[in-house]
Order: sequence, then structure tokens, then C-alpha cells
Amino acid sequence: MATMIPLLVISLLSLLDPSTESAPSLSISPKILSKSGDPIQIRWSGVDSPSSLDWLGIYSPPDSPHDLFIGYVFLSSDPAHLSSGSGSVSLPLPNLRSNYSFRIFRWSESEVDRTRLDHDHNPLPGAKHFLGASEEAGFEPGRGPEQVHLSYTDREDEMRVMFVAEDGGRRYVRYGKREGKMGELATARAGRYERDDMCDAPANDSVGWRDPGWIHDAVMMNLKGGVRYYYQVGSDSGGWSETYSFMPRAKDSDETIAFLFGDMGTATPYTTFYRTQDESITTIKWILRDIEALGNRPSFVSHIGDISYARGYSWLWDHFFTQIEPVAAQVPYHVCIGNHEYDWPSQPWKPEWARTIYGTDGGGECGVPYSLRFNMPGNSSEPTGMKAPATRNLYYSFDMGVIHFLYMSTETNFLPGSKQYDFIKADLESVDRKKTPFVIVQGHRPMYTTSYESNDRPIREKMMQHLEPLLVKNKVTLVLWGHVHRYERFCPINNFTCGSTDPAKDNWEALPIHIVLGMAGQDWQSIWQPRPDHLTDPIYPQPQRSLYRGGEFGYTRLVATREKLVLSYIGNHDGQVHDTVEILASGEVLNSGTSGAEPNIEAPESFFSWFVKGACVLVLGAFVGYILGYILHARREAASQRSWTPVKSDDL
Repeated sequence: MATMIPLLVISLLSLLDPSTESAPSLSISPKILSKSGDPIQIRWSGVDSPSSLDWLGIYSPPDSPHDLFIGYVFLSSDPAHLSSGSGSVSLPLPNLRSNYSFRIFRWSESEVDRTRLDHDHNPLPGAKHFLGASEEAGFEPGRGPEQVHLSYTDREDEMRVMFVAEDGGRRYVRYGKREGKMGELATARAGRYERDDMCDAPANDSVGWRDPGWIHDAVMMNLKGGVRYYYQVGSDSGGWSETYSFMPRAKDSDETIAFLFGDMGTATPYTTFYRTQDESITTIKWILRDIEALGNRPSFVSHIGDISYARGYSWLWDHFFTQIEPVAAQVPYHVCIGNHEYDWPSQPWKPEWARTIYGTDGGGECGVPYSLRFNMPGNSSEPTGMKAPATRNLYYSFDMGVIHFLYMSTETNFLPGSKQYDFIKADLESVDRKKTPFVIVQGHRPMYTTSYESNDRPIREKMMQHLEPLLVKNKVTLVLWGHVHRYERFCPINNFTCGSTDPAKDNWEALPIHIVLGMAGQDWQSIWQPRPDHLTDPIYPQPQRSLYRGGEFGYTRLVATREKLVLSYIGNHDGQVHDTVEILASGEVLNSGTSGAEPNIEAPESFFSWFVKGACVLVLGAFVGYILGYILHARREAASQRSWTPVKSDDL
């Protein structure tokens, strides 16, 4: 009740504004949502002289000032508004652990402030003419924690589970080999971060900060490989989550399956201060298809930096974890840090050669949400030099089946003499190639790219000088990068020189293959490298070392046995393979392009084709039906009604 008082005062004051017309009717249904992602229907009527700039503001907490919305939708997203002053919109919303309210405003062309812009350089809506507010909407209590996601630990017989709850009260994970008999129990550790832990705006400003809730972290132990486990998180007093299941790693497994990509982000059903990533919905949809086809074969996800693109607007982390939960609650979700999780002006490692590289891309978060919302293997950390806690999850490694995976940070010190360099060197030199014949290294900013992305040239030169010799010496199989929002596969390469692919030749050497795969969602696309003497001509030749370049959104699917590794690039527009590379354990490249044999990832007992599996997406896609139906419709319809259009940029 107390939260409604400010809105009542606002409504009464608006009556004193002579420009305020009769208040329209604004209603919501339902007023209580069951879980994150459930849609709410907002209806309005009685808006006099409707215009294309009338807008609906979304607020949480519900008593936030008019200019501190989390997002907005133009009322003209419903075409009926312009003719009748009435309409409706459905918005799937995450649980922000605080109620929502919705408000209608009038905004005129003469009031557009071209100096107050969003990330797309579009004017943010003005809130001078308040027309009306809805009742509050909230979430049903006692439904248990949300934003559930798994990850590996340093032990092969363990699985970590993390989740968010509204308080720091004791929570648990209960698990077992049968859905109806989850007799094992582990206590979760709770933690959180505060507004003054953030390092800069907007993360520490009222416009960007929202309460992140309490983050709980528990470990399921003594797991047996090859057995499906069922689990729930929560407590008797606070409620239990739905039941999830997963397949743990199997010791000495002869197979590895993974889904790898970078720069995915999240989608919102409204416009906010930054553009969000609608294509991330499709990426998750196709990965879910692939996971369902696996049956009881374990797999995991690798997200190589630029995770949520929250950049200081904290509710976007809630959108992100709500969106990935259907995947991340059943397979481990591993990450490495990118510029949009970390970079801020006073970050501790910023050598002179990097002064144009490390800027404000993290939106003042300085790695804090990333460090606390995830818990990767190892214990890497670097102090922030501020009140903010140390940045974690920077570099680590683990074995999964026949592959040794190593993650590195391109945002913190990787030069000789640093803790990270020492870790990378020691880790690569200690790999047991009899146990894991393949080695994959992953980091965010690429060492190789033909994108016209000159800003990062100094860091690429440093990586080639100091890290590439380690990759070559230790015969790393694949090196995967994000940051550039395209897919690009290189030849086996060392110092810009392609190695021979014929092992019968005297000069043959197994060299790493570098692949850029930052195409999972972010649509600020860079361009390819132009000719040196024609910098302004829109013709971008593909050098010999770049074997495949693609502009389609998508992800990669990896399937490896002890004999062969196959990495396939899946396009979001059709769910099909558009590029494939096959590599033997010796390092010999068998096939590349689209002519190679696509490995079977279906469950052994299934004889369905991929096309039949694709049909199953209609059923599988039910969980995202409301997202696809509401988010894409709301965003595209709203965009079509605006008087301006998004601006593309080389923002990475």
C-alpha cells in the first residue's frame, strides 16, 4: 500500500497541469504472475487525440520516478491506438523481486530532446505529461528460486548449481537418481552485491541499479557418470523450484559434446536504454533442439564473453538468466569474461598500448555481477583496486571427455610475468594427451580476425607475440574467440602463415585453427577488412588465411571422439549446418566447408532424422512460445511505429 502513495500523489499533481487531459483507463491482467517469463496483458482506453509518440512506461520498483523506467513501449505498437486511443500489449516479464507498475505518457514532437539519447542515438521519451498509472503487478510467493544454472567444478564427480532468491535465508539443492526420490541434500551458500560495489555509472546510478536479489551456490557431490540425476533447489519455507535433470561428466569418457558461441546477450519485450539482442532467443531455441536430441549423452555450453550486455542496467541480468534457464538448468553453462562485463576507465591493468582498448564498455559493473552470478572452476581473481570485490572467473581449465578446455581473460594481464600467463603456460604444458587428445583454448578478443576492427590491433599483436608461441608449441587444436559479431574460420596458422594440411609433406606441422564465433545474438556488426589502398570502398576481400566468413547469427556444435573432432557452424535462420571442420587427434585436417560428414548427435535409440527432430521444435518451443510471440512482435511492431530507426555501428 505504501508504494502506491507516491503514484497517487503524482496522479493528483497531474490534475493541476492544464495540459493534462482526462485520465485514460489502464488495466492489467493477471495481477499476480506465477514465474519469470510469464506474460502480463496491459490494456488502455480513453487516450484523447492519440499520437505515435504516446508511450507506456514499465517500472520496477513500482514507485520509481517517471524518468527511471526500466523500459517503454509506444502505444502505437497496437495499430488500434492511433484510431481509437485504446489498445493492448502483452509483455513477458522477469521476477525482479519487486512489484511492477505501468504508466502512460503523452509526448510530442516539439518536446523531443535530441541530446538525451539511447544507445541507438534515438531520443529517450519525455515524461512531462503523465496520463495515468496501473495497479501494481507482482509474482506469486512461495514458488521457489529462479535463474537456475549449472557448471562444472574442479572435480569430475561434482556439479555446481546456482540460483537467485529474494532473500539470503537458507536454501538447499536436493537431488537423486530418481525423480520421485531425491534423497541427497546440499546446503547452498548465499551472497549478494550492493550498489556501492559498482565502479561507475550507470551501474551505480539510480537509473541502472536494481536490487539483484540473493545469489545461492550449492554443489552436488559423489555423482556417477552415465546416470541422469534429478534435482530441485529451494526450501520448505521459501518453496521449491520445479524439478530439473542433468547428465554429469563420465570419467574417461570417449566422447565430448559442446555448444560454443560468444556475444549472445538477451532479449526484452520493450525498448530500454541499450538495444537488446532478439536473435539470442533463436540461438537458445536451436541449442535446446540439439540437447533434446542427445538423450542421455552429457554436453555443456561455452559462452565466450559479452554475456548479458547488461552494461550497468542490472535488470538485464535477470532477463538473461531467465532466458537461458531452460538450457542452463540441464547442462553446465560456462563463461569467460568480455569487455562488456568488465571494462571501466580506472581498471587496474591498463598499459599505455591499451589506452584506446579498455574503456567504458562494462557500464560501471567492473566485473562484479559476472563474478558473483557465475562460479567457474579454479580460483583465479584480480583486485579491482576499489571497494568492488575482486574479479573472478578470469582463467581456468577442465577436462570434458576427450578434450581439455582452457579459458583465458583478454581484459586482464596476460603478459609474461603475470599470474594468468603463468597459469596458461603451466596448464598447456601439463595436458595429458593420452587422456584428452584435443585441446581447445577460449578467450574473448580475437588474436586473428579480418574484420575492419583496428582498435584492438595492439592487443592482437601482444597475444601473437606472447601467447601464440605457447599455442603452437603445445599443439593446441582449436582457439575460439568472440568479440567480432560474425563467424570466421582460419586455416591452421602461425604468425599469419597457413601451415600445410598434408601430413605426408616434410614441412607438415599440426597448427592451431582459430575461429571467431561472436555471432550468437549481438547485431552491432563490424565490417570486413578493406583493401589498404581503397579504405572507403565497400569491397572487403577475403585473405587466403580466412577460409570461411559468415554474417548469419548462430552458434557452433562440437562433437569429438578419441579419433576425430568435428566443429559445425549452425545458422539461426534455418537451424542447418553452414560450415564444418574435421580434425584428427594428430592435428590433421580432414575436411572443411560444408562437404564434411556431419556427426550424429541423436540418442543411440533414436532413428529420427534431423528434419523430424526439427518438427519436435514445435513441441519443445512451447516454453519459449510466449517469448517468441510477445517479445519479437512487441519489439518489431513498436519499431515499425516509431519516427526514427536504429543506427548500426561498429560497437563491439
